[in-house]
Formats: sequence, structure tokens, C-alpha cells
Amino acid sequence: MQKPAGITRARFLAGTASAGLAATLIPSGTARAAEGRPGLRHRGVVYTVGAGETPGTAFSTARMRRDIRVIRDGLHADTVDVTGDGVERLTATAAEAAERGLRVWLQPTLGDVPERDILEHLAETGRFAERLRRQGAAVDLSVGCEFWLYVPGIVPGDNVFERIRNLQDGHVDPVAMQRRLDRFTARAAAVGRSVFHGRLSYAAAQEDQVDWRLFDIVGIDYYSYFTDETAYVRDLSRYLRWGKPLAVTEFGTCAYVGAPETAGMGWDVVDRGKHPEEIKGYLVRSERTQATYLLQLVDAFSSLGLYAAMAYEFVTPDAPHRPGDPLHDLDMASYSITKTVQDRPFDPASDWHWEPKEAFHALARRYARERRHAGRG
Repeated sequence: MQKPAGITRARFLAGTASAGLAATLIPSGTARAAEGRPGLRHRGVVYTVGAGETPGTAFSTARMRRDIRVIRDGLHADTVDVTGDGVERLTATAAEAAERGLRVWLQPTLGDVPERDILEHLAETGRFAERLRRQGAAVDLSVGCEFWLYVPGIVPGDNVFERIRNLQDGHVDPVAMQRRLDRFTARAAAVGRSVFHGRLSYAAAQEDQVDWRLFDIVGIDYYSYFTDETAYVRDLSRYLRWGKPLAVTEFGTCAYVGAPETAGMGWDVVDRGKHPEEIKGYLVRSERTQATYLLQLVDAFSSLGLYAAMAYEFVTPDAPHRPGDPLHDLDMASYSITKTVQDRPFDPASDWHWEPKEAFHALARRYARERRHAGRG
């Protein structure tokens, strides 16, 4: 599902924390020694296949195919996290990635519709993933992400906006919420198992309570920030306590000074009540800040020998970069490792192209190094 304007999963987490609903995990343990670790097993990037918010950013099969080739040959990734809604978009992108020899992490994320529709959307996508797997493709299936944000009925509210308001206002029973979340997660896992016979996972927020016995791979969207780089290793180690492979299903930050310190709230610098939308405050664009943070995290992932890590995200078409116009440079609030440039700024029908940010180049060099390391292993 494409994220609603002005809302992200991070914002919903902030709401749950204020309502006292965030689960307490066990304290971070002593980091495991990095010596002898095999490195990051699978290195990837999130590729969202939403319908687009404007005519100019509608999904394009031709553009997707070009992007997949760049992900493989330019970014040196071996995995692409194909996520979003629309079975045709998901399956076309997954098939293209598999044909190009990439490992596919397929994650349907339909939301704000009845549960039966979400589960059928998952089943259709999972059946296609199974066909790819039987044809010899490397495929992992994730049954979705943070259901309590997107699935109606877990948190009161007819849409994401109402759920957030109810959380922030304390109109939520945390015990009932967790019970409903557990029930739907178990249903989704059962649907996934019924149609897909490879490894199954789910993308959870960092503070979620999940019964990981239902899944083969622990999946975490990771946005922590520490001044001490070794703290990332200690923090991540707590997710290894289930004795299962760990995949970081999202990691990243925005391209301005101070963005990593927001710990996943870097997006919240846009005044979406203005037309056109404006950046709030006086931000200093810094692609170097974004690149440095991503490399710090990849170092931690590699030292722990994680199963996979997927940078969030490859491109964000609806957050254009406007050089020389910091008030409207929405790319600063994007987690994309590329910047979207419109042919005709402020025209919703305008064509566009992307250009690599420093984060793209830094990640490409690091992923190439991980690939060489894997080849020696």
C-alpha cells in the first residue's frame, strides 16, 4: 500500500508510545563478536509498486524494468523487496526481478479494506511466489507489515488517520488491540503457509510483539539512532533471541542534517496543508548525512551476519527534488536513495527521472564489497 500523505508507520509507532502501548523487549545483550562472521548474507533495497499519487507518477512497467536492472548492476544488490498493493504490479515486478537473477522478498501490503480482501490479496500474491519458487527462483514471502496500522479492526478507526487519532487520544484498549493483532497475524501466517512452501516472514516494527514461532525469518523495520556505532550491534542482537534468521526489512533516513537523530521520524518535516507542500523550518540538505547513516547500519548488519537487509527505499516518485528551492525540495523528507526530478516542476502530469544520491553510490560500493566477501566465503 502506498503510504497516505503525511503518515508513515513511524508516526503510528509514536502514537502507540504516547498511549503506553509499546511492548518492552528484553534489554540489549552483549554484542556477539564480529570476528569470523560471514558478513551480510543478502543485500537489498525496497522497491514500492504503488499506483502513484498523480498521473505523472503512475506505475510504469517499462520504468520498473529499467530500475530492476539498475538495482542488480548499479547498486550491486542481490535482493529486491517488492512491496505495495496490486497483484498485477507485485507479480510483474517479482517476475522481472527473478528473471534478472535477483532474490525476491515479496511483501503485499494492501490496507484499509476488509480483512478477507487483504487475505485474498496475500493468497493471490503468495500463489505466484510459489510458482516462481517452483521454477527455481529464490523467493521469500512476507505476509505483510505492521498489521495494526493498516488492517481495519485492530485499532479503532475506519482509516489510518482515525486510528492514529484514537491512539494519540488514548482511545485504545492495549490488551484487546494485542489480542486482535495476534489473531490476524496468525490468520495471515496460515494463509501464507497454505499457498507458499518456501520461507515465510512478516515485517514488524521494532517494538511490536510478534509470535515468531509462526514464521521462518524474523523481519524488523529498523530506524534506531545511536552516537556510538557499536550500540547498533548491541541493539540488533536482541532480535536474535528467537534463534531464527533476522532480516532488516527496512532501514534508512532522509537527506538533511539531523535526520538520523529523529529515529524514523525524519519524514515529518513537510507542511502538507500548504499547496504546494512546503518543508517546515530551515533544513540543510545533506546527502552525506543519509549515506553515512546507511553505511553505519550495514556495518552492524554485516558484523552480525544477518540473513538480509533492505534499504528503504529505491525511489519515491511523489517526493520530488527541486534544486535551488529548499522550501519545496520534498526529497529532503524522502528516504529514497535516488532523487526524483520532474521535467516540469509542480505539474502533477509531468514526466520525471531519478538521479542517484550519495547514499546510492555509498551503498553500491558497500554492497559490491559484501558481494566479493560472499564470493570468497
